[in-house]
Amino acid sequence: MPPETLTPERILEATEEVLRRYGPAKATVVDVARALGVSHGTVYRHFRTKAALRDAVTQRWLAEAHASLADIAASDGPAAERLPRWLGELFAAKRRKADLDPELFATFQTLARDNSGAVSRHVRETVAQLAGIVADGVRSGEFAPCDPAVTARAVWDATCRFHDPAYGAEWVSPGIDGEFDAVCELVLRGLRKS
Repeated sequence: MPPETLTPERILEATEEVLRRYGPAKATVVDVARALGVSHGTVYRHFRTKAALRDAVTQRWLAEAHASLADIAASDGPAAERLPRWLGELFAAKRRKADLDPELFATFQTLARDNSGAVSRHVRETVAQLAGIVADGVRSGEFAPCDPAVTARAVWDATCRFHDPAYGAEWVSPGIDGEFDAVCELVLRGLRKS
């Protein structure tokens, strides 16, 4: 039986397992290659550097965690309903990742700090989705006139406690859902036309 074809996806899956087992400080490309039964040179043919591999793993994790956000942003319906639904899904996705695999979540906190390229792309993409919702709200008259890009960034910053992994320990605290709802209501109140 021929060996399974080595794909970037298989390498990323193996890298996640290695990171889960050894943590980001000790995991190496050699460990990933060993887990796949190939030489480290073979891994480097797909990912030129250890940093590129870690960046790709971080990007993959963020994309998996936030797959439904683009659908919410592009969906029909009032912006004043989509915005809190989008923010709620972002918060829920982060909590799911933290709850289901705390070791890997902790690893990704480290990778996110180290791989600013993947995180920067993620923030740009998600803030752009928010800007689209805000622009829809301004066009429909739900929201007061504003610069959607600036306002979206302000909403992102105002809600960081509910999506930035640095606050992950707080996501299980009693009352966090009520606090999230209060922030969403405050944001919506600030956006609505008087």
